Amino acid sequence: MDARKFLGLEATHNPHRWYLPVVPGLCTGNMFLFGGCGLAAAIEAMEATTGRPLIWATAQYLSYARPPSVMDIDVIVPVVGKAITQARAIAHVGDTEILTVNAALGSREIPAEGTWPIPPDVPSPEESDPRTFRMDVDDSIMRRLDVRLASARNPMDLPAEPSPEGRSSLWARIPDLLEPSAATLAVLGDYVPFGIGQALGEHAGGNSLDNTLRIARLVPTEWVLIDIRIEAVGNGFGHGHVYLWSEDGTLMATASQSTIVRWWDPNRVEAEVDRK
Repeated sequence: MDARKFLGLEATHNPHRWYLPVVPGLCTGNMFLFGGCGLAAAIEAMEATTGRPLIWATAQYLSYARPPSVMDIDVIVPVVGKAITQARAIAHVGDTEILTVNAALGSREIPAEGTWPIPPDVPSPEESDPRTFRMDVDDSIMRRLDVRLASARNPMDLPAEPSPEGRSSLWARIPDLLEPSAATLAVLGDYVPFGIGQALGEHAGGNSLDNTLRIARLVPTEWVLIDIRIEAVGNGFGHGHVYLWSEDGTLMATASQSTIVRWWDPNRVEAEVDRK
């Protein structure tokens, strides 16, 4: 299964318009479109429309899409260069804009490459405990992911001491989607809200305001190490990065987000989702 089929993204007669049925399997436990899936769908649409691979994409999350709505994705291509295309995708349900994604796509051959960050030293996926959830997620995107705690805590282990240096890490794979792609990494890069609670050592998380994905190098890997680094929490917002590593230690991509920080009641399964 490729990313387009996993997401359920469909083409139309217009090569610049795509549509995404919003189904529970693309949603959070609170039944709104998971931000990483929205970004992934926009990336797939832009790669297919332009015929070029993603370099970077940044999403601004504006509203919520809930099942059983259908989200239209309009791809705008203002600049096409010899090696780089600048594009934009506007995703909306009816007249309500859900997210806007700006991106650059293309590739260049140059005689240089390198990686400077260092991956964390963590147990293997097989040695890591499964992630558990604080709510019923049987009919959501979370049940389509296999996530293990490389260096992180489950909800029942919080509150606890803040994570050292604001870092936590997860192993993750998508059993139906084992071939890495920019869209796959967009889904797996949406974990700064999880890292907020780990960094604070609290029953906390948040709603994403944005997500920027930057592709370094795609390599074959079954598991992706999600290395979450929270830089700051202040004024009601949290900011952090995610480094996405292959099993052999290749840095495939980075993601960064700002989030609305929210505390959640461990005795309740509901969560606030307003963006005020």
